[in-house]
Amino acid sequence: MHQDIERILLSEEEIAQIVDRIADQINKDYQGKELMLIGLLKGSISFMADLMKKITVPCKIDFIAASSYGNGTVSKGRVNILKDVSQSVENMDILIVEDIIDSGNTLSFISKYLAAKHAGSVKICTLLNKPSRRQTDIPVDYVGVDIPDEFVVGYGLDFAEYYRNLPYIGILKPSVYS
Repeated sequence: MHQDIERILLSEEEIAQIVDRIADQINKDYQGKELMLIGLLKGSISFMADLMKKITVPCKIDFIAASSYGNGTVSKGRVNILKDVSQSVENMDILIVEDIIDSGNTLSFISKYLAAKHAGSVKICTLLNKPSRRQTDIPVDYVGVDIPDEFVVGYGLDFAEYYRNLPYIGILKPSVYS
């Protein structure tokens, strides 16, 4: 598996520093609010697990699964909800936790979907941001780091469901997905 990685983009230590920085800001911004973290499955699981351990304000958690990729590397543009949240979001301050924002299509759809369920507010938190690939303009409230247009895996991110278990984020060799 490691032989498929061209180079490491973010080490475990660098990821931990990013998580700490984002959690500190969330703790300041959500004092006295009704915070619910909603992880976008499956990619956000590692980031969400580490992030919620650092959040000191009371919060609930839930998950939603949506797809616009299938097993490909390019968004198809049409978003399907595969698993909905299991609790009410009404009047909650929602923070969608995402691993990576690429086209923005999925997050735009999910943000509007949760707002239509009468959430008190909906904001977005992402570990990785690829602004060069954006097709839909969406506000991103918490960004770990902007990255180049490379295919990244590890720390929850996958290719065809593999590589999620890597403790770092690496750039996948093009020969693997071409």
